[in-house]
Parts: sequence; C-alpha cells; structure tokens
Amino acid sequence: MRQPVSDSPVGLPPRPGQPRILAVANQKGGVGKTTTAINLGTALAAVNESVLIIDLDPQGNASTGLGIQRRTHQKSTYHVLMGEAELGDVVVESGIPRLHCAPSTMDLLGAELELASIDRKTYRLADAITALCKRALPNRTYSYILVDCPPSLNLLTINALSAADAILVPLQCEFFALEGLSQLIKTVDRVKTSLNPRLTIQGVVLTMFDRRNNLSEQVAEDVRSVLGDKVYQTVIPRNVRISEAPSHGKPVLLYDNACVGSQAYIRLASEIIRRERDLRAA
Repeated sequence: MRQPVSDSPVGLPPRPGQPRILAVANQKGGVGKTTTAINLGTALAAVNESVLIIDLDPQGNASTGLGIQRRTHQKSTYHVLMGEAELGDVVVESGIPRLHCAPSTMDLLGAELELASIDRKTYRLADAITALCKRALPNRTYSYILVDCPPSLNLLTINALSAADAILVPLQCEFFALEGLSQLIKTVDRVKTSLNPRLTIQGVVLTMFDRRNNLSEQVAEDVRSVLGDKVYQTVIPRNVRISEAPSHGKPVLLYDNACVGSQAYIRLASEIIRRERDLRAA
C-alpha cells in the first residue's frame, strides 16, 4: 500500500475584483494537461466566464489547439517574461467568445537560461498579470486565467506557480500516477513556503479514464483514498474525439460538442465554478 501524501490547505478565498489564476500543471508529460487547459477554458467561456489561457509551454500546443498559428515575428509569452512586451499586447482572440490566449513560441526554449540573470526571475509572470489587471483594457478583464505549464519543473513552471492562486493537476490513470503526484505536491509545498503563500491545490482531475480497464478504476480509488475531495468527481474519459480535435485547431467542445469528452469537460467546469463559489462563501 502506498503511503499517503500530504494534502494542502483548502486555500484562501478569491481576491475581490481579481481574476482567479489556475496553473494547469504536472511534472509528467502526456497526461492531458494542455487538452484540459483549452477545453476547460472553452467550457468556462461557454457559461459566460471570461477566460485567458497563457501558454508557457515551448511546444505551443495550447496555442495551436485553439487555432492560433505560429508566426515568425509574433510576440509571445517569451517576450512578456523577458520584459520586451506587456501581457495585454501579446493576447490574441481565439475565435471563441470570451476566450483569449497569450500564445507561446519556440523562443521559450531558451527562456530558462535567459531568466537566470534577470531580477525577480521567478515573478516575471506574476508581475505581468498584475500589470494586465491594472491596465483595464477593453475586453481584457478576466474572471479566470489558466496557465498551461511545460511538463517539467523549470523556471517557466515556477513562474506559473508563483503567479497562481491554485494549481489544477491533470492525472493520467496509469500505474505510476501516485508517485508523480507525490512529487508534485512536494513541489507545491516548497513553492508555497518560499515563493507564494497563497498557492494551494484546487483539484486533481483524472484523465484518460477507461472504465473497461481495471487499472483505471484502481488508480482512481487509490488517488481518492489519498486526496479525498481534492479529486474532482468528474473524470475525463479516453475519447477519440478529444484526440482528433487538436489536428483541426479546435477544442473538442467545438469539434464535437455531443461526444462524451466534451460533456466531461462541461461537467468539470461546473464543478470548478462550484468550488470557487464555496471559497468565496467561506
């Protein structure tokens, strides 16, 4: 039997008039992190929330998954972190009402080395979001900011965790899921202690869940036994439509709104909104 990992506190209530900043992160790749970011953002926008997705992954899959094409001289989150552009100036419309994106470019591959010698290197994103909120540009007022992190613990991810109110963890239903989750929780605890006392875990969402597979059921049971109600009731199933949607530059909710994957993300958005309302009422 695996040893339980420590849980984080419930968290602080949202700051009045400020967007709720959620870092979508997992140190392991291939867990549905980017898929969760773009489809959750779309689902939130569909219920009249205004959403900004910040793409901090050099692969830029969140950007292309929203149909935003890479351009050679496009300003991106790299330029924001380097202080060469303000966040509001790189944000682009996604084509989905109430959903915007700050795109990524391959320049982010070298960002960690360049950030190492810059002042407030772990707070570059936090400072940029603060400046964005102060500018109050038309159509740039957000209720949620989702930060899509790279699948590693580097300065890009640390910037996201330093800026975030909470972390949302996509967790693939596989054998080593709890080991990776334990490492991530330790990272959250370290960031909370040294960089961002507000940071907590908003929730863990089980992805690539296959009800025909006994392993998926066992992993779900193990994770819930360790983290309890930190794990969302909604699970994201293995679904071919979810896999197909990025090649069309669309979230699955636009590609096939009726499929089981789309419906799962709609339920997840509702569950997150309920949790946020409970925090406000606390």
